[in-house]
Amino acid sequence: MADIVHKPLSIYNTLTRKKEVFKSIAPQKVGLYTCGPTVYHYAHIGNLRTYVFEDILTRVLRQNGYEVKHVMNITDVGHLTSDGDTGEDKMEKGAAREGKSVWDIAAYYSKVFFDNCKDLNIVAPTIICKATDNIKEQIEQIQQLEKKGFTYKLEDGIYFDTAKLSDYGKLARLDIKNLQAGIRVELVEGKRNPTDFALWKFSPKDGSKRAMEWASPWGVGFPGWHIECSAMSMKFLGDHFDIHCGGIDHVSVHHTNEIAQAEGATGKKPWVNYWMHGEFLNVSSTSGSDEKMAKSGDNFLTLAVLKQKGYSPLSYRYFLLQAHYRKQLAFNFDALDGAAKSLEKVRKQIIELQTKSNAKNGNIISSYAEKFELALNDDLNTPQAVALLHELLGDSSVSDADKLATIYSFDNIFGLDLKNSNKYLSANSGAVSKTDIPVAVQILLDARKIARDKKDFKESDRLRDEIASLGFVVKDSKSGQEIILK
Repeated sequence: MADIVHKPLSIYNTLTRKKEVFKSIAPQKVGLYTCGPTVYHYAHIGNLRTYVFEDILTRVLRQNGYEVKHVMNITDVGHLTSDGDTGEDKMEKGAAREGKSVWDIAAYYSKVFFDNCKDLNIVAPTIICKATDNIKEQIEQIQQLEKKGFTYKLEDGIYFDTAKLSDYGKLARLDIKNLQAGIRVELVEGKRNPTDFALWKFSPKDGSKRAMEWASPWGVGFPGWHIECSAMSMKFLGDHFDIHCGGIDHVSVHHTNEIAQAEGATGKKPWVNYWMHGEFLNVSSTSGSDEKMAKSGDNFLTLAVLKQKGYSPLSYRYFLLQAHYRKQLAFNFDALDGAAKSLEKVRKQIIELQTKSNAKNGNIISSYAEKFELALNDDLNTPQAVALLHELLGDSSVSDADKLATIYSFDNIFGLDLKNSNKYLSANSGAVSKTDIPVAVQILLDARKIARDKKDFKESDRLRDEIASLGFVVKDSKSGQEIILK
């Protein structure tokens, strides 16, 4: 294989609103923080789109030679039903909905989330940290902010005074001067500024006890949602790290407030060099218009629902790879069907290649590897990379062994488990039609039929075993040989 000409990795930075060549703070090491789930309910497939995008980012960084320290939080307290510091804690709401303890709710939905990630072949983060395990760090950061004059006290909690930070809102480019109270979020009585937000919320003063509450210098209560991410990311990645990711809906409130807390507490700027955000997954509403998927809406779809309908989770992953992470993506079952059929065709082509050759005997084709790297290093252009996969499969000038070696290298990023394609087709396809049987397998089947006609059962069994080694099972019936995928 000729040497590959490597292209530098460029990513879109929400902070600057442009693509930039990525430069890590420490040589060949990356600190990455991604906002994890609030574990009061199932993650829907729109949520999961963000985690697939972040998985692609992690894989691309590692393919570029970086050692990635990936930290992800689990929000198991403090995320209120309103971004305006009002409403119930989502964990308490989930516990009341199901008649379970908040701890049981958190454990159950955390497990389901990580099962979803496993189904989608998402690489596990280096560190997973729960908000409830890091209350001390959150209190300490609030104390830092208090010492620097960024806080004030209201009847329901301790708040961050956004007017004290000259560049508050820079990530979302908020027009603070013209922002009217109540437009961005519901306004809590006593807030000095409409953008101010809670750092610590007090427990109810009616004597009732919350399931999750802690003592603090300001009174018994619980942390605000935003403080956990700034406190825990800094605990594990330091005061200055490379990349922070999340969904596009986090830009205007959650991530904006994280920056305020972190830079207010340390006085160091920037806290994070690159901010990356995944776009919405939209579905058709009852009115016929497209709207983002939401847990509170009628368009709530989980990965379990897709599996119940017979779709492989990796077909959904493939569906997501066909769109750029910064583009809104419309979901419907016709589109998912198209993706599933396209992936099935890819798998069948790969199985046929495997019957004729072995990737161990092949080389990664440098021209394809360069194009693939160029696509992925251009802000994770997965649609272009998927198109390149199809181009390679149809390229008759490339040997079967080289195709397989190159495709397997692509799959280090795609995460579709293409090497084991027969496993996925057997789970969904059942009996194989004659037109789907690879030529090499058909030759063995014909030879086995001749052996059986001659009553040479030893040779028949040998051929059956050879066919099985290629991923197919032969069953004998009155009508002849039936072949199915293993």
